[in-house]
Amino acid sequence: MNVNAHAGRAAGRYRDPWEIRKFLSLRGTNMLRIAKELGKYPQQVQETVRGTRNDREVLAKLRDMGCPEKYLSLPEDMKQENA
Repeated sequence: MNVNAHAGRAAGRYRDPWEIRKFLSLRGTNMLRIAKELGKYPQQVQETVRGTRNDREVLAKLRDMGCPEKYLSLPEDMKQENA
């Protein structure tokens, strides 16, 4: 598993921003649209995708869209929620 150099020590450290972006692109959407749908600032979505933030709403939206959890590197409480 690769370490995300932009993230801290939290769950986002193993998040794969390029694969998440590729997933969104294949779905015909992008981070800006996700931000608008959730009523968030685009920076919040970008930081979550990069792994420097763990915004649970953004992560839940990506998971619900079908983004593989191995790319999201979800926090422990969200893993239990999904199980």
